[in-house]
Amino acid sequence: MEQASHDQPLALPKHVAIIMDGNGRWAKRKGKIRTFGHKAGVDAVRASVKYARENGICALTLFAFSSENWKRPEDEVKVLMELFNLVLNSEVKKLNKNDVRLRVIGDLTRFDKKLVDKIRKAENLTAQNTALTLNIAANYGGRWDIANAAKQLALQVARGEIDANSVDENALTEHISMADLPPLDLLIRTGGEQRISNFLLWQCAYAEFFFTPILWPDFNEAAFAQAVESFSERQRRYGMTGEQVTAATIC
Repeated sequence: MEQASHDQPLALPKHVAIIMDGNGRWAKRKGKIRTFGHKAGVDAVRASVKYARENGICALTLFAFSSENWKRPEDEVKVLMELFNLVLNSEVKKLNKNDVRLRVIGDLTRFDKKLVDKIRKAENLTAQNTALTLNIAANYGGRWDIANAAKQLALQVARGEIDANSVDENALTEHISMADLPPLDLLIRTGGEQRISNFLLWQCAYAEFFFTPILWPDFNEAAFAQAVESFSERQRRYGMTGEQVTAATIC
């Protein structure tokens, strides 16, 4: 995967997000309970971080727990919280050793204080790492993200810090999660479903989508490479015509 078909280097995405779907179905196919699939999915997380780290991707954002996932069976939610705790305990030192910066995005107010403290310690430990930023979206929803950004701007207007007329797309973007990172280039969803499930709604405006039938526990570095190769073969026009993009590239 060194050269694209037109003999130009692959246009690698700087920021990739993944909706990790299919854990429950994967477990069911093996005659196991749903939570068995969530535990198996940790290996796919490790493989994705490794691929991103080794291939120059600047940021990787994983959808771990949505704001809607609280509606799932209580036992499953409990296991997911326990798994989050275990992964923080077992993986943070490895991430730090490999120069990976960890950040958790989302509304953490519903989480246990001990878990939030553990998240903050992990973020502080890895804050200076530069090889890759790993964002874990937990109790996250795209609508929440936009509403939260709008609230921050409204408070600034109320305090007289900014004028209402200065509120525009750029101002809102500054308050959206991950505003300090490269724009989202590629959104991958495993498991065969073709929707974004309230994930990174604002950030997805010009992202490329890649849907794969592979269930999350089976998603590996080769599958990640396939998604990146598909991305590299697309022409991103941002509202322009293909001819305009080609002319700009030639210039």
